[in-house]
Amino acid sequence: MLKLCSILSATALTVLSATAAYAGSTLESIKSKKSISIGYRESSIPFSYLGAEQKPIGFSLDLCAHLVDRLKADLGVPELEVKLVPVNSSNRIPLIQNGTIDIECGGTSSSKKRLEQVMFSVSTFASQPSWLTMASSGLKTAEDLKGKTVVVTQGSNAVSIAQDISRKEGLGLNVIQAKDHAESFLLLTSGRAAAFMEDDILLAGLKAQYGKPDDLAFLKSSYDITYYGLMFAKGDADFKKAVDGVLQKLMASGEFTKIYDKWFMSAIPPKGMKLDFSMSSALKERVAKPSDVVEY
Repeated sequence: MLKLCSILSATALTVLSATAAYAGSTLESIKSKKSISIGYRESSIPFSYLGAEQKPIGFSLDLCAHLVDRLKADLGVPELEVKLVPVNSSNRIPLIQNGTIDIECGGTSSSKKRLEQVMFSVSTFASQPSWLTMASSGLKTAEDLKGKTVVVTQGSNAVSIAQDISRKEGLGLNVIQAKDHAESFLLLTSGRAAAFMEDDILLAGLKAQYGKPDDLAFLKSSYDITYYGLMFAKGDADFKKAVDGVLQKLMASGEFTKIYDKWFMSAIPPKGMKLDFSMSSALKERVAKPSDVVEY
């Protein structure tokens, strides 16, 4: 009898464990709630930002719209509700980890460090960190920043990149952190920081929407490529398969490139600005052969 009870207990634990794992999966949670919570950024042009009437729009949100359509069919929930949740550089990973959002459709780069905490889709963009300055400053290269105050956005990969550059190149930078890209940009344009470091495309978006874009200039620099992706909970292989499947289909059909051109090569709302940011060779390679591999 004791042996039978032990067997039954062990079996029950195994069943409970398997049930918990299934019940805790993102897909099952979405199906159960009949809703998906999508994290978006408010000023990450053109990936995810507020457009007319303060409504979230952007490249990453368009990609996620295709995911939502796929989930409606696959999960048998045609009335699937989409809940949009604003996130920033500091809280986006915690909100993924605690289940507040199911996926972040913003402008977030993958890295080995971040992959210890969350999971990313196949790459949706390839970028390089860069410095943005005021053209009137006379600064030309990163070396010209020696001893100056520079700004980065809290929670961004640019924080450690700027600190590493300062240390390795002996620049002695005073690296300050702003709460979001909008505040970082304000510190630059108001003269409280000599330069703003962030991925080139995000800086290009901020520059394009500035009243006098010619007043801003990029410093000459060349840093490692970073790859963006849609971000979700670590260890959920089924959800990753679903997300990657949608993106791979878009890439194979040419629809991904059309969506890219819509946001990076055409006039975009709300003011009709045009980034003219051609798809890089690095991203073209990832579109031809989808991958989520990062080197650092």
